[in-house]
Amino acid sequence: MVTEMITLKLETNFLKDIDNAVKERGFQSRTEFIRNAVRKQLAQQDIELAIQKLAKLKGQARSKRKITEEDEHLMGELAIRELARKKGISLD
Repeated sequence: MVTEMITLKLETNFLKDIDNAVKERGFQSRTEFIRNAVRKQLAQQDIELAIQKLAKLKGQARSKRKITEEDEHLMGELAIRELARKKGISLD
């Protein structure tokens, strides 16, 4: 895999928090910690997009009814199962 270097400016206190997390959670470096955080964010965005698509399919996005936390949880589970199915991962 080819990698590219990027420059990232962070506030000193934020960087200290990252350094503490690197030590406490066993990451090899700041870079690995930041890569992991970015991967998690991208995965979360995929899940949120899948939830939005499910909501549209269910007609909830067009209705006046507010989506409850329980609805969001259920749609999230469905979205995760769909993503896992597409990746060939068994969750059962």
